[in-house]
Amino acid sequence: MSQDKKGYFVHETACVDEGAQIGDGTRIWHFAHIMSGAKIGQRCIFGQNTMVADGVTVGNNVKVQNNVAIYIGTIIEDDVFLGPSCVLTNVSNPRSQIVRRSLYQKTVFRRGATVGANATIVCGTEIGRYAFIAAGAVVAGDVPDYALMIGVPARQAGWMSRHGHRLGAPDADGIMVCPEGRLRYKEVSPGVLRCLDLDEEAPLPEELSSGTKTYDEFKRLTGQ
Repeated sequence: MSQDKKGYFVHETACVDEGAQIGDGTRIWHFAHIMSGAKIGQRCIFGQNTMVADGVTVGNNVKVQNNVAIYIGTIIEDDVFLGPSCVLTNVSNPRSQIVRRSLYQKTVFRRGATVGANATIVCGTEIGRYAFIAAGAVVAGDVPDYALMIGVPARQAGWMSRHGHRLGAPDADGIMVCPEGRLRYKEVSPGVLRCLDLDEEAPLPEELSSGTKTYDEFKRLTGQ
């Protein structure tokens, strides 16, 4: 194993090409490949057998689990989670015989979005802030902030809080409360959810950023 003098960690089996930009505190694990021209922020994690292509931009505190390839045209903002073996693309109609390098499509993951294991994100889409893509889902269109997307093709099945909990029915004032963070959410217009206690671009306060109970424990408490 080796620790780069600039403050990020690279496993001895990983390959970081000259010209890649990597922020302090980032960890790059077994057999990962970071290509020249990739820009990666601080405190990120890249698991085993991951790849980041030339020209990709990755924000801070991004977690990329094993077996994920991030191709040209992808923009990943802060605090995004990409689950094991999820699939990203950059051409809608690939053919081996047709060169489309100048036609790569952009895919954007907004702050705090989660993509579950084995999910597929078709290129040309935007995954909204704190959206939650369930394991195995296939997303072929834009996803609103905080939306819970499930199935093939993916459809919205509700709303998720910043802490990753499905929000229950709203009260008489249209407010939904996360069982973990106790942050309040409201659908301010049809299909548009907002947090009433924090701006969508603000990080979680430190006192709300550590889990104390499992997801199943919260489900039992809320009866979901």
